[in-house]
Amino acid sequence: MTAGIRSQLVEAHRELMTAAIERDGAAQRALLMGDTATAGVEFTEAAALYRQSWEAAPPASYGRLVGMLKSAVLAGVGEDEAARYVGTALGADSHESATAAYARAIAALIEGDDHAASESAAVMRSGSAAFVRTADAIVALASGDEPAYAQAIEAIVRDFESRTDHLTGVEIADTAVMLERLAARRGISAAVESPLLP
Repeated sequence: MTAGIRSQLVEAHRELMTAAIERDGAAQRALLMGDTATAGVEFTEAAALYRQSWEAAPPASYGRLVGMLKSAVLAGVGEDEAARYVGTALGADSHESATAAYARAIAALIEGDDHAASESAAVMRSGSAAFVRTADAIVALASGDEPAYAQAIEAIVRDFESRTDHLTGVEIADTAVMLERLAARRGISAAVESPLLP
């Protein structure tokens, strides 16, 4: 592969990632304003762009899979397909990063495989404090432990409130919103109040 072609491929996956983040941000703004119809359309587009950026990116760009899953869950459509796609993309490799484990854990929750979700959450604990907080929520959700889940979501939301930088530029606790969507299907609600939640 020539240097010119390699440069074009790098530029392509970066452009796709930028486009995905922009659509994600538009969706988040709409969601916070209560425009769920627009948010759904934008999240669907964001999920597609995150997937395209993953396919064009170098190996181990796992954050794009997480972005795809979050957007699919928040769109309310296509999440089953997204979960299956993550399973195929990650394969059976057990030597993975906290970010890859995060993608695998969310995919498992979507598919109702609580054991796999908990196993992947354990791998997430090798990451930063934010990964550990999210792993706590995933394990509690998978086990149906409502008090532990509420405590974990509270910690996630308060962490987002303390941040000065957000990936999309929108002040929203998107991790908590995604988990709450998954929790609602299981009859669990953390009922946390915050300006960073819709």
